[in-house]
Amino acid sequence: MIKEKNETEKNHKRNKSASHIIVYGLMAITIFVLVMNQFAISGLETITKNVVVQTATRTASSSLPASDTGTPKAASFSNVLPSGVPPIYGKEMGVSYDDISTDNQQATEATIRKLGSYDTSINLAGEQLQRYIQIAGQISCEYCCGAPSVIFTQDTGKFKAGDAACSCAHSYAMRGVAKYLITKHGNEFSDDQVLEEMAKWKTLFFPAQHTQKADVLKGKNIEVNYINLASNKYRGIEKGSSGGMVGGC
Repeated sequence: MIKEKNETEKNHKRNKSASHIIVYGLMAITIFVLVMNQFAISGLETITKNVVVQTATRTASSSLPASDTGTPKAASFSNVLPSGVPPIYGKEMGVSYDDISTDNQQATEATIRKLGSYDTSINLAGEQLQRYIQIAGQISCEYCCGAPSVIFTQDTGKFKAGDAACSCAHSYAMRGVAKYLITKHGNEFSDDQVLEEMAKWKTLFFPAQHTQKADVLKGKNIEVNYINLASNKYRGIEKGSSGGMVGGC
């Protein structure tokens, strides 16, 4: 009887030990799962934060450039000034809009002289002259001189219609572009397109003024294109604005 009792107690202890092992094992597994879940949650939070940061960065980079104070900058020169090689005639003349720059005075002056040489070397007559008067009479060099346009639009004393009315180097350059296009590519460029090319060079010669003028046009809900910006159509609308010019007058 005693032997059976001892055997029963031994079995009870073994069963109790086994139960404890199972309980401890389950507890260990539970703790392990909780720890792994915590790591997974932490990793997910990190990934989420990275996605948010990256999204914010992309959004910021696609928005308007900001100044040091965090406020949007005013329209930059790049929004107004043309760049690259002019269509058709740029390669022929060996000029680029990029040649006019405050950073390279030598290239600027050389390009202005090159464009201006066509004004003095090309003589117009007949229909070409009439067309030239119609086009060049719509643009001036008002930031350099007070002439109504870069040419006389009618006979005035000793001057004939089509003669230079402004002696600024910039005016010679603009007139040179117009004469070249009319004589070399008269069928490829309309009157407005010729005027537009003259206007593009003018914005390069007076970048600050035309950037300011562009802001004024925008403020008045006027389309900002090169003819509106640089021809006589809205001359003086930016009255009170000031700024430097590129290239000597």
